Amino acid sequence: MDNLCDECFYNTIDEESEEYFCSLTLDEDEYAKMLFENNKQCKYFRPDTGEYSIVRKQN
Repeated sequence: MDNLCDECFYNTIDEESEEYFCSLTLDEDEYAKMLFENNKQCKYFRPDTGEYSIVRKQN
């Protein structure tokens, strides 16, 4: 799952600790379920298409 996180839209860096974390807003139950599921693919995964993805949709 770590390699998917590297390419995920929700993977965000915390500038104080300089560590990456998942910025997806989940409640406590959803987060625990995501951590402990045996699925190899996160159902919340969204590929990071870069900062210009909105511009691509307009053209």
